[in-house]
Amino acid sequence: MSYKIRKAAVLGAGVMGSQIAAHFANAGIPVYLLDIPPKELTEKEEKKGLSLDDPAVRNRIVNQGLEGAKKAKPAAFFVPEFAELITTGNFEDNMKWVGEVDWIIEAIVERLDIKQQLFEQVEQHRKPGTIVSSNTSGIPIHKIAEGRSDDFRQHFLGTHFFNPPRYLKLLEIIRIDETKDEVVQAISKFGEDVLGRSNVYCNDVPNFIANRIGIFSMMYGVKVMMDEEYTIEEVDQLTGTIIGRQKSATFRTADLVGLDTLVHVANNLYESVPYDEQREVFKIPDLVNTMIERNMLGEKTNQGFYKKVKENGESKILTLDLQSLDYRERKKASFPSVEMYRNTDDVKERIQNLVYSKDRAGEYLWKVLSETLLYTANRLPEITDDIRNVDKAMKWGFGWELGPFEYWDTIGLEKSVSKMKEEEKQIPGWIEDMLNNGMTSFYKIDDNGDKHYFDFNDKQYRKIEERPGFILLSPLKRKKKVLKSNAGASIIDIGDGVLNLEFHSKMNAIGPDMIQMMNTAVKMADDEGYEGLVIANHGQNFSVGANLMMLLMEAQDENWEEIDMIVRAFQNANMNLRYSPKPVVVAPHNMTLGGGCEVTMHGDAVQASAETYIGQVEFGAGLIPAGGGTKEFLLRMLERAPDSKEVDLFPYVRQAFETIGMAKVATSAVEAKKFGFLHDDDGVTMNSEKVIYDAKQRVLAMAKTGYRMPVQRTDIPVLGKAVYANMLVGLYMFREGNFISEYDEHIAKKLAYVLSGGNLVGKQYVSEQYLLDLEREAILSLIGERKTQERMAHLLKKGKPLRN
Repeated sequence: MSYKIRKAAVLGAGVMGSQIAAHFANAGIPVYLLDIPPKELTEKEEKKGLSLDDPAVRNRIVNQGLEGAKKAKPAAFFVPEFAELITTGNFEDNMKWVGEVDWIIEAIVERLDIKQQLFEQVEQHRKPGTIVSSNTSGIPIHKIAEGRSDDFRQHFLGTHFFNPPRYLKLLEIIRIDETKDEVVQAISKFGEDVLGRSNVYCNDVPNFIANRIGIFSMMYGVKVMMDEEYTIEEVDQLTGTIIGRQKSATFRTADLVGLDTLVHVANNLYESVPYDEQREVFKIPDLVNTMIERNMLGEKTNQGFYKKVKENGESKILTLDLQSLDYRERKKASFPSVEMYRNTDDVKERIQNLVYSKDRAGEYLWKVLSETLLYTANRLPEITDDIRNVDKAMKWGFGWELGPFEYWDTIGLEKSVSKMKEEEKQIPGWIEDMLNNGMTSFYKIDDNGDKHYFDFNDKQYRKIEERPGFILLSPLKRKKKVLKSNAGASIIDIGDGVLNLEFHSKMNAIGPDMIQMMNTAVKMADDEGYEGLVIANHGQNFSVGANLMMLLMEAQDENWEEIDMIVRAFQNANMNLRYSPKPVVVAPHNMTLGGGCEVTMHGDAVQASAETYIGQVEFGAGLIPAGGGTKEFLLRMLERAPDSKEVDLFPYVRQAFETIGMAKVATSAVEAKKFGFLHDDDGVTMNSEKVIYDAKQRVLAMAKTGYRMPVQRTDIPVLGKAVYANMLVGLYMFREGNFISEYDEHIAKKLAYVLSGGNLVGKQYVSEQYLLDLEREAILSLIGERKTQERMAHLLKKGKPLRN
């Protein structure tokens, strides 16, 4: 049987259910969102004279859930209008709607009896063959399905999304004995291709994989903190980005998730795993119980391990004192080893050094990490029999850069086990067997560049096969597919006559090395007969923009000719992309800012990851886009004007002025189309791991249909001095109203001068090169000014622009 999912129903409109529905809407799937009707009126409803039978009252709970999703931060929807794909209703009046859908997802309260009652209702309306799943985070899936029909059970499984589902890619899939293979395959494919999920397959045991390991690691970390008297700040410093974890680390994460939620999960584990050798770790400490009693739940109650307060009109964050349970000023954590290794770029090298350090940082990390690794190893085959499922679950669900077995390889399996034995820790038998058989890592690379993993069942290494529809650059680099490389970028053969230009500088900041490789890639594609070029990478961000540090140093040394040369070179490189003899498709993802946005806009086409946050943010650094970004964005706005000689172009110029001047950043690829950073016909890929494959297919399709190199524009309309004067009046009003600073006004005048076409009278037609020259003149004049250099220095130091 072939399963096609064109419509879905989500049962339960709490935070999780409403945001799951929102993400289906992001994927273009219409959704019914249902919840219970209220049992009593609110005071406001009573004053209006409404009754419990009024439709507005009966859908109040579900509508509140949807409103919560609309207001969620970070945003649950790619764009607000996608909420229109969600239809709300309630279990009593609208349960019949589930008969229209292809997938029914339950996301109600974590009570087995209530879930079973709901599914009894569902079965009365569900059509045979409809897939049904539960989003439970811990209740055994087979128990939820008890009492249901054969067809229901054959189409039933667990699908555990992680919160927030738009941003955390993990989907844990849990089957029961009766679940059809085709159902698992259908949900897996739909999850990957349509929802952009990364799937792992779990056994039907309490809390599955990610929560089982993640909550243990967090609870054990709390135990060590209390036993060894570490502070909250010290633990968060040691469990965040320094070891490849989320910036929110341990206690900021607890505040974000909510202590009540974490306590519920830990309590569920404590009650459900009496056989677990580390069961007592899941017992809630008195400290946390007291916090729950005092309603110190985290962000939802504005106080948890941290508390945000306002003093003298400014926000500050206080930290919980673990002894008094009062809030105090934050104390900076300081460890010698952290200071020594914090600037080491390679996270694996940082971890290796920190874990074996002899100071309190090393002691804490060793204790928590070694116990987490042993606990994880002891959970096989209980939670899964594949180490890859464990590593993927922790990376995609908890935001770890490395999974547990990857951490173990990083610190050295032999070395760490030797130390564990010195501490009389019990080593799992299968780990001992591995080492006795000369297998000293969980993953290895063979002489051909192929990656292998240790198969828990067969006790041997197995090759990790390539997946159709996915292109990952690391395996290609191991297989010697890199054709040219320097410190900033590499050109990689990704097959079928297509090249890929990979940025790999620090934060993928654009500098001379990268610019050189942009030109080389375009030339190589043409000279050596390739079909075309993709520009993409797997870095944390596509590119955060130009290398400001380099520009600032040149400005402070007054190397104006050098700066002119760098800016001119970047402009020329982007123009080479635009006017390449072979098609160029740019595949941005995550932060694509400043120069990264300019590169993106100069491709022939874009195949963007859905999670692309793109914009021209140079204004915050006291600059304007000068790598062709101002020119290109003006062109894009003018293209939106009706094709008529009588049309007033000023509103379109003003739109370009406002978007650049306000440093607007689109928060999704869909919103980027609304802003104009992407064209309407540019592609969006939901699964970030598939974006390079999709971009490659776009190149091949363009080549196949007879790609023609564009012709440089010499007919760009600019409106001259009159429009420039108009914009100056608007800026004056903003300045007088204290909406912008005097220096903001100064920068904006430079931008207005470029967008209006400079010192021209009336409407005239100019070339792209004319506008590029204006851009370059503007940035050279700005970068020579002290206030701009102060802004750049502040941005580099604090990560945000200086406002005067």
